[in-house]
Amino acid sequence: MFENLTNKFEEIFSSLKKAPSLDEAQVDEGLRGIRQALLEADVSLDVAKDFIEKVKPKALGQEIIRSTSPGDMVVKIVYDELVDLLGATNNDINLNAVPPVPMMLVGLQGSGKTTTTAKLAKFLENNKKKKVMMVSLDIYRPAAQEQLRSLGEQNNILTLPIIEGQQPADICRRAISAANLNGAEIILFDTAGRTQIDLQMMSEIKQIEGVINPTETFLVADSLTGQVAASVAKEFKKYS
Repeated sequence: MFENLTNKFEEIFSSLKKAPSLDEAQVDEGLRGIRQALLEADVSLDVAKDFIEKVKPKALGQEIIRSTSPGDMVVKIVYDELVDLLGATNNDINLNAVPPVPMMLVGLQGSGKTTTTAKLAKFLENNKKKKVMMVSLDIYRPAAQEQLRSLGEQNNILTLPIIEGQQPADICRRAISAANLNGAEIILFDTAGRTQIDLQMMSEIKQIEGVINPTETFLVADSLTGQVAASVAKEFKKYS
């Protein structure tokens, strides 16, 4: 996807750079091509529209008209807006809380929450030098809790022992008590997912949040999710 998007942007920029000067019609044509490329890359329509609305007035500004290389100026404007769209700054994981610091992973079923939980735990232990405990709250998917336990054993990461039949809120309370006893500095809660967002899942997420008060909530989305990820994120944000 990124390779195709890069190739299309390069074609558009190439034609803009060749022009000794740019008028509004040329800029509009270039921006139309950029918008189309974004939509073909499965970028949300609202995001693509907002992006073009931010770029257009700058691309038609006086600094472009006076520039000796108007095409290069347009490329820089598009680049700067893309950086801003994707995130101009890096935000570190919030560890500013009294240990054990609770963090929650949410997402639809099959998005990779359990494996991501283990990867995040490994990152925190290796890079932040923190003792992590992983906790599975997925009591619905067959062997979900066992999968996290197995990943913990493979990577030498602490996991909360499984008690069959215990409900998510009760697992959360037991995890906090266990972390205080075993010296875990961070608890990663791997929540259950559904094939689609429903009221039952969101009610459970809200109940879990009320118990653990997470410093971070990570939305896990499959790389093939596309623009649907935006609506999924909005739904989780609405209920959190």
